[in-house]
Amino acid sequence: MRPDKRDAAYLWDMLDAARSVLDFTAGVRFEQYLQDRKLQLAVERCLEILGEAARNLSDSFKKAHPEIAWQGIIGLRHVLAHEYGEIKQDRIWLVVSKRVPELIAKLEPFIPPIPPEA
Repeated sequence: MRPDKRDAAYLWDMLDAARSVLDFTAGVRFEQYLQDRKLQLAVERCLEILGEAARNLSDSFKKAHPEIAWQGIIGLRHVLAHEYGEIKQDRIWLVVSKRVPELIAKLEPFIPPIPPEA
């Protein structure tokens, strides 16, 4: 199922936030991440955006693509937004290092290429 215009916008937001996470953490080791509060907050914000965009996707699109862990993405957003005192940075790092690259690979086919400017 191809996304409609509304879903495509949310998918783009997800892809952009996921790519930002990887850009922010490129070349960073976990120990460095633990010492960099600004980086932690930037990553957490991107993960919140990912979850909020996933939450706003149509149910029909999410049902058509069970290969993406929608509830996990949305659930992480809820933890970051509402249970911020319980954030476990080792779990965030696992998401950053393993899940985000996998998610990008799954999202990219849904995003049409941006046409070159004339």
